[in-house]
Amino acid sequence: MTLTLARRASAEFTGTALLVAAVVGSGTAATRLSPNDVGLQLLENAIATALALGALILMFGPVSGAHFNPVVSAVDWWLGRRVGTSLTARDLAAYAAAQTGGAITGAVLAGLMFDLPAVAWSRTERTGGNLWLAEVVATAGLVVLVFALAHTGRTTVAPAAVGAYIGAAYWFTSSTSFANPAVTIGRAFTDTFAGIAPASVPGFVAAQLVGGLVAVAALAAWYPHAADSADAVVVPHLARENR
Repeated sequence: MTLTLARRASAEFTGTALLVAAVVGSGTAATRLSPNDVGLQLLENAIATALALGALILMFGPVSGAHFNPVVSAVDWWLGRRVGTSLTARDLAAYAAAQTGGAITGAVLAGLMFDLPAVAWSRTERTGGNLWLAEVVATAGLVVLVFALAHTGRTTVAPAAVGAYIGAAYWFTSSTSFANPAVTIGRAFTDTFAGIAPASVPGFVAAQLVGGLVAVAALAAWYPHAADSADAVVVPHLARENR
């Protein structure tokens, strides 16, 4: 059975939307449940995000691979483009657009679920070299993880491993590990615990793209044949439509 690009893109849209809804919604709930303890708020936000991400990979992975992240999709395209195992340029464009649109939709959905304005530009500034470095580290680690799992045939643990990595990176990075350009853009649409000011978005996205380049270099050194399993990132999915 083949899958149309529209079907795969819709999975990326919906999965990314639900991921951002989980990030923003759990952050909002955390500030209401633990209004005087920022550390507890972050813990609640991190746990909910990690669990939701694992579940969403299980849900949408067989359809689209559950990238939910333009950097993951871009590295997939770059590594596998010569051997025919990756997304095509058309796939990449569709995935990135779907992921970004989904992220914005997820932020709007979270606002509506918590009786907040559908769109409220974030006023939380997140800028500085230390935060950008953290985003490079978080993104590079995520990309290397998913390609290492695919290359070594361990994609069955990807939902748990990716969720665990992001949950941990909430704490070991100063930026709380956005690690995703689409999610970063989506989180600019909410003035809640999880938000990021629109003016801070370009710096985060640039750092995430650098993280993707670092991951490509790391994979070339550690997993030189990672391109052979690009079609199994984040998890194996059914054959793409005939080209």
